[in-house]
Amino acid sequence: MKFYEEPAKKIPVREFDVVIAGGGTAGVIAAIASARQGAKTALIEAKGYTGGIVTEGGTALHSFFNLWKAFPGVEKRQVVKGIPQELVDRLVERGGCTGHVETATFYDYDSVCTAIDTEIYKLVTHEMLAEAGVHLFLNTLLAGAIVEGDTIRGVLAESRAGREAFYAKAFVDCTGYGDLSAYAGAKFTEPNDHAVANAIGVGGVDVDRFNEFCKGQSLAQEAFGVRSGEPNKLVRVGFEQGSFPEEIQKEVKRIGMSFITTTLHDGYFMFIKLNYKMDVSPTDRDAVVKAELELRERMEAAVKILRKIPGCEKAFMARTSPSLAIRRGRCIECDYDISLSDIVDGVHFEDDIMSYAFHDCAPRLKVKDGGTYGIPYKALRVKGISNLLAAGMLITSDWNAHMSTRNTVSCFGQGQAAGTAAALCAAKSLGTRDLPYADLKKALLAADVYLEN
Repeated sequence: MKFYEEPAKKIPVREFDVVIAGGGTAGVIAAIASARQGAKTALIEAKGYTGGIVTEGGTALHSFFNLWKAFPGVEKRQVVKGIPQELVDRLVERGGCTGHVETATFYDYDSVCTAIDTEIYKLVTHEMLAEAGVHLFLNTLLAGAIVEGDTIRGVLAESRAGREAFYAKAFVDCTGYGDLSAYAGAKFTEPNDHAVANAIGVGGVDVDRFNEFCKGQSLAQEAFGVRSGEPNKLVRVGFEQGSFPEEIQKEVKRIGMSFITTTLHDGYFMFIKLNYKMDVSPTDRDAVVKAELELRERMEAAVKILRKIPGCEKAFMARTSPSLAIRRGRCIECDYDISLSDIVDGVHFEDDIMSYAFHDCAPRLKVKDGGTYGIPYKALRVKGISNLLAAGMLITSDWNAHMSTRNTVSCFGQGQAAGTAAALCAAKSLGTRDLPYADLKKALLAADVYLEN
């Protein structure tokens, strides 16, 4: 390989208290939390909108509640509140969310369905960031880290405005891929143990006729809420297994097609997901180019399959994500690695920053007795770096444990804790390990975060 030696040059510096990389599921909540603590907060996002996997990889937000319906006699509890619940409330007001409607079937997987409209979600998150006073940098690519010893002094970013340095006292990596952690020299692995995906919005469908077909299959899912302004309408629909002719079943399996979807609108499926297992990590740019093409070909194939189903004869592709979505890129080493036993046994820690109860492998794996487990603050502290926290799908090494912590509402809660902690650290010029947990707990409780007694 040939090399070009780039001449040194001076680049402009912006100064903040907290810099958050990644304006997706965790990053939006982290930035709002940080700014509300009084920190001058920068949020750097490569796309032209906020929301990330919530808007690109659906199908619903899992889950604000414990799995009470799977355990007769167990009390219903909302275990994630705070800024995430405020976001849901704002979305509901704008017609962009069903709210927390109970599942009518398949409730040993999730007791509620919280479905969103992807486009309204992008708008409302942007508005909330602006109201909080977050300095938002969209269409801006994180390009490197400025590190001295075990401390990050700044990050490098590039946009059409040029190359810039963002200095701060505390940093949060919410990139999903773990980009900031990797740039800063943190230890990580690349398990490549999940499929990548792209989800399409599909128009021209009859939701109720499709549901009648689903009822003839096994494991059909239903939830009822407001759809196109009318109450008690289907908002979650689909099935896990079907009785298609063998040639169609083979094609469904080949393209990794899921028939579970949600909707807030008549004639529309918000998410139909196509999955593809890459041979290498999705951090491999050149391999991702091929994967993008493969997934777009699978989208076209999915619409052709849908047209064979009653109610979907006139289906068409109405929306795609701008790039493939991941469930995991890099797995960043943190001070604590959450285990599957921590989750299913309902373990709580002396430094809990949230409670959570959903597992994406339910009913095979779930928190015992319809309870919750805790995510500790130490699970967000990036090992070997004094002022960096990680939140979202980039923590938790074990696949089975990751199938809980990577989910959207878990990422919300992690984001609120990480943003709050970063702001407190910046205000007192403390490293992440020097922040008294009592101070963090007090701030989280004041912001309506639920912590198990």
